[in-house]
Amino acid sequence: MEKTKILAIVGSLRKESFNRQLAMAAQAAIGDKAEFEILDFADVPMMNQDNEFPAPIAVKKAREKVKAADGIWFFTPEYNHFFPGVLKNLIDWLSRPISESEPPLLAGKPAAISGISPGMSGTGIAQDHLVTLISFLNMDVMNAPRLTVPNAMQQLDAQGKLQLTASAPYLEKQAESFLTFIQEHK
Repeated sequence: MEKTKILAIVGSLRKESFNRQLAMAAQAAIGDKAEFEILDFADVPMMNQDNEFPAPIAVKKAREKVKAADGIWFFTPEYNHFFPGVLKNLIDWLSRPISESEPPLLAGKPAAISGISPGMSGTGIAQDHLVTLISFLNMDVMNAPRLTVPNAMQQLDAQGKLQLTASAPYLEKQAESFLTFIQEHK
């Protein structure tokens, strides 16, 4: 039996972002129960219908990764009570038809959402906005459990690396729940 494939999409392009580190912690929580890959989409250009067909190479690569994935796990920061523009831009590309004969990739795809922030909201507001968008695109959203990690600065080690403390069991629960959620939708 083929292993479940989870594609993580981190809404921050910064190499050491808290949400990238949270995605890596999720990867560790998943362990060998599934294949887990973090999508690199820094080279995806701004959505422009003038350049839609044929899609830029970076968009084609991102689409191939999404198409091959059994589930998409979003890790979003919260910028001004919203998810980042780079994440919206990627989703805009992914929401478009691949060609005149191929539909968009996101419809029906299982999705989970997590986020970490230095503030008190733990990205809850951004996550709600993201759920609105991906629900509109007909993704199959696992609404519970969702993970919101507030006060990121209190969960860093001496080198500034994320060291989940109180949030670790919640991440593990979400990882197990998402694996089950994906299996139920296969």
